[in-house]
Amino acid sequence: MLMNNSVTEFILIGLTQGTEKQKSIFGIILILYLLTLLGNFLIVVTIKASQTLGSPMYFFLFYLSFADACFSTTTAPRLIVDSISQKKTISYNECMTQVFAAHLFGCMEIFVLILMAFDRYVAICKPLRYTTIMSQRVCGVLVILAWVGSCIHSSAQIFVALKLPFCGPNIIDHYCCDLQPLLKLACMDTYVINLLLVTNSGAICMVSFMLLLISYVVILYSLRNHGAEGRRKALSTCTSHFIVVVLFFGPCIFMYTRPPTTFPVDKMVAVFYTIGTPLLNPLIYTLRNAEVKNAMKKLWCSEL
Repeated sequence: MLMNNSVTEFILIGLTQGTEKQKSIFGIILILYLLTLLGNFLIVVTIKASQTLGSPMYFFLFYLSFADACFSTTTAPRLIVDSISQKKTISYNECMTQVFAAHLFGCMEIFVLILMAFDRYVAICKPLRYTTIMSQRVCGVLVILAWVGSCIHSSAQIFVALKLPFCGPNIIDHYCCDLQPLLKLACMDTYVINLLLVTNSGAICMVSFMLLLISYVVILYSLRNHGAEGRRKALSTCTSHFIVVVLFFGPCIFMYTRPPTTFPVDKMVAVFYTIGTPLLNPLIYTLRNAEVKNAMKKLWCSEL
């Protein structure tokens, strides 16, 4: 990777510096991470193996669970290891790789949530044309476009990160590498770069969140023409989606749509949307979705 400075590694402060607290963090994050992998793995395998979960909604849910597992993996393993390590160092190249991977899978999650909302909009508002609009080919193209868009976003982030000169302190007041804490260490005026960051990550978060809100308002408005059973089923599905959207976009907007300032709560907010949300997503989609629960019971009970 391109080196613009004399710094070859960074020191991560982590969530806390207390020895006893670090041991507790090790146990808590390890359990949460393993549960995240398990929950998303179950959904991925269930959707892939089940004959009853072949609709576009579950096609997109497959990629959401995959992105969740990968997104969590970009930060959780290092946080777990660093919580019991004396020296919490990360090389320059590893730091840049972490920035790229976190934004790649985080952005992919955003785009998949938009695709899932679009799927529900078509299913509820244009039911007669649903199979035509949301064909297997169209869904595949949409997912490819989501990956391409995520790559463009993360490439823009890493391009900015690689241009930052680091010539002084190398201590990052965080548990992972991200542009916000890295900007504080750069040996240059970062005002313009922070504007680019807000324009890129912040705009993606805000615009996507607004599009999702508008789609759910339109869906709710169109439900007035449906019967009681249809409204109940549609509301159940959309409620699950909306909960996931709020849990993910709330912290995301808080982190990426503000001036270059840091708050004590930043680390816990980052833990929530990088580790907590990927854990909650499979729980929300399975506990509130009878089809997924039945498919899991059928698949895993027969395996046992």
